[in-house]
Amino acid sequence: MDKDRIAGAANDVAGKVEGAAGDLAGDAKTQASGRAREMAGMAQNLYGQAKDATREVSDAAVSYAGDAAAAGRETFQSGSKALAKTVRDNPIGSLLIAGGIGFALALMVTRPARRSQPRSRYYG
Repeated sequence: MDKDRIAGAANDVAGKVEGAAGDLAGDAKTQASGRAREMAGMAQNLYGQAKDATREVSDAAVSYAGDAAAAGRETFQSGSKALAKTVRDNPIGSLLIAGGIGFALALMVTRPARRSQPRSRYYG
């Protein structure tokens, strides 16, 4: 619980007591002061509640991010293990696939850029 919530609740109660004392005494100034203090206490309590809610949301977001990172790490590790097992079971096929991918990448990287045909202009 946030300290603003505690202080706000205390000011709210104090304002109610002050307003009730002003009602009993018939003093409009004390009544108004009590109502103002009560409203300030309510506002401070609401501010504390908003801070608590924000803190809870940020804690939940951090928790979800940690869970997602752990799940991603586990998925990557299981994929790496599956790939290593496949390479161990079929080394020649894996070598041919890797060579084919390397050859395709080399072709894409070393291919000269296409140039457009020069347009002939007719000046007649």
